[in-house]
Amino acid sequence: MSQARIATARLSDAVAAELETRILEGSLKPGDKLPSERALALDMGVSRPSLREAMQKLVSKGLLTTRHGGGTVVTDRLAATFSDPWKEMLEGHPLLHRDMLEFRHMLEGEAALLAAERATLEDRTRINAAFAALEAAYDSNDMKACVDADVEFHQAIAEASHNAMIGHISASLMRVVQDHISANLVHLRDRPRQWQEIRNQHRKIWEAVCGGEAQASQQLAREHIVFVRKSMEEAAQAEDRRHSAQRRLS
Repeated sequence: MSQARIATARLSDAVAAELETRILEGSLKPGDKLPSERALALDMGVSRPSLREAMQKLVSKGLLTTRHGGGTVVTDRLAATFSDPWKEMLEGHPLLHRDMLEFRHMLEGEAALLAAERATLEDRTRINAAFAALEAAYDSNDMKACVDADVEFHQAIAEASHNAMIGHISASLMRVVQDHISANLVHLRDRPRQWQEIRNQHRKIWEAVCGGEAQASQQLAREHIVFVRKSMEEAAQAEDRRHSAQRRLS
């Protein structure tokens, strides 16, 4: 093998490692389309053959996929193996909801603590924007916007932890529990006092994380999940009573 070929191979390994890092840290997310080959090669300061070889390495790993006429896209391989089976299991085994909330209690508490300690100016800007979008969604009658904004707010904090595992597991978990978040928010929306409480909780978490208050952030995030668990239990009980009343009428 010629020296030029060895150099190209080594460079393509370095480029592949850089792209992989961007995927791990969440700079490149599932579904994101990579810039054109020319633009990305310029951005990374490498030749197009080296970039092409690097991208092929990640295609082989299943982290990228090339679509005919649609460019190269980041796959959801890091998330799919987690989220797909667990979503089905949660639907069929209600007792797993408790375990899921216990896991969220640990994960989101640690994410908030680390985000308060590690968030950069860019991270805080993103968290601020996510909180503003959440407040706007709360003031609207669009429940889908509320769910999407809720998920984005918690994910922005998870990624500000600068822990790749927390960021990816959080993103996967949010896909698993999105239906539960929706059902819980619908339940709370009809209860003004509890609706205001969940708004206040998000505001306090936002203030603590962006204020760098690590221990307070962790405690507030955990208290939020305890509140969510109680409200989900109340929603389930209300649904059972509704079905019971309907059966008596039939």
